[in-house]
Amino acid sequence: MRFAKFLKSLHRKEDGGALVEAALTLPTLFIMVLGAVEFSRVAYTSLEVVSAAKAGVAYGAESGATTSDTAGITYAAQNDAGNLAGLTVSQPTSSYVCSGSQTVDTTQPLNTQCSLSHIEQTLTVQTQVTMDPLVHVPGLPTQYTLNGQASQVCLQ
Repeated sequence: MRFAKFLKSLHRKEDGGALVEAALTLPTLFIMVLGAVEFSRVAYTSLEVVSAAKAGVAYGAESGATTSDTAGITYAAQNDAGNLAGLTVSQPTSSYVCSGSQTVDTTQPLNTQCSLSHIEQTLTVQTQVTMDPLVHVPGLPTQYTLNGQASQVCLQ
């Protein structure tokens, strides 16, 4: 009989219910917020890497002289993403075609091959950065490698 009274007394009291609910939901909320912060960091870094590639190709497309200035292209890309540690800029690449779809032989002088059209140079800049997550979760990567690429067609 005493045990039944004890159970009945527990059933009537609801004190501390909110505390138990909060204790159960706060860890889930904390994990969700941490995941949102980590996703935001990766998204922001990805945008920075692509923006750096665009800055490098924009510098290279300024004139015919800057398309081959690899040091300037690299500086422009790294300067655009100054807050990213470890940003690497690959060797800029160029491909050439005549504006009339005629292919260009890069071993021959370029100015003689497109007599009826202009030379179009496509400059491509690639960037890369590796970032560490805030929290290392077993089963997930310990580093993320983010790549950026930008291309620009330049008339010669």
